[in-house]
Amino acid sequence: MTSSPSPPTGVFVPVPTFFKPQSESASLQPAVDVQTQIAHSIFLAKNGVRGLVLLGSTGEAIHMSRQERIDLISGVRKGLDEAGFKHYPIMAGTLINSLDETLEWLQDFKEAGAQWGLVLAPGYFGSAASQEGIREWYNVVADKSPLPILIYNYPGVTNGVMITPETYRILSQHPNIVGCKMSHAIVSYHNQVSLDPKIDHAKFRVYSGLGQQLGPIVIFDAAGVIDGLAAVYPKTVCALMKLAETRPITDENLKRMKELQYTVSTAEEFIGKYGIVGIKEAVKRVTGYGTMEGGRLPIKGKLPEGEWEKWSEVWERIRKMEDSLSEKGF
Repeated sequence: MTSSPSPPTGVFVPVPTFFKPQSESASLQPAVDVQTQIAHSIFLAKNGVRGLVLLGSTGEAIHMSRQERIDLISGVRKGLDEAGFKHYPIMAGTLINSLDETLEWLQDFKEAGAQWGLVLAPGYFGSAASQEGIREWYNVVADKSPLPILIYNYPGVTNGVMITPETYRILSQHPNIVGCKMSHAIVSYHNQVSLDPKIDHAKFRVYSGLGQQLGPIVIFDAAGVIDGLAAVYPKTVCALMKLAETRPITDENLKRMKELQYTVSTAEEFIGKYGIVGIKEAVKRVTGYGTMEGGRLPIKGKLPEGEWEKWSEVWERIRKMEDSLSEKGF
């Protein structure tokens, strides 16, 4: 059986879903703002980002209706096409445990214009899910999925479920499983899977969900990152990616890479601390897109008063980096 197409290497952004101000919404929750979603997506495409992850954890897919998810993906696809970014890479996330519903989401995503599904590991029962059970679950999804899929391991939202390098090795052999996203801090797992000689790395791509790991994993052949900071400062994260994947690694490039990685890592501390609310507020303050009302319940709201200013040294460092890259035509 022929393998499905793999996503490209590079920086993907797990974009937040933009909502209209609550004051403009007649329903209990703020309405999805597809036009702002499109505008922000085009901004990212113009600034070096290789692709988008819509409706992931940051995208609050679990807080949205089926029709809202469909409208968001189809709207962004149409907007990118009309802006000249035809076939721009889009992954779309599934965040549920039911096999039937996961396949329903994937069918919707294919029809709406996504090219890959990013499928969250089933973690409702936490450690009661064995590695064997997880492998069988993914095999069933991959056998039936209309889209090629990536394994998504985020222990923080799946009761601590951790997928092992052995499970990645076994699942990587499935022709419709084309990669993984590891949203945890175990660099060793990233490197083991990226360097495993029994895995076809041209077909099975390894991404981290943490930009602070970008240099350390891409140097050892990971495909890239799916990183929230890049929603705010895309050029800096993409410049780091470009250097990390350039061979040979010269002394000059290594020095520059260290500067960029330090800048990215210090800013990622903010992303890790404040999550969706912090990302949305940063996007609004820096790029002008969205609101500062946070997400849908229960994660609505904004940063504590004065908190943004406490990070001024970090923001000034990365702003200067971003400006410098713009001046150099990056």
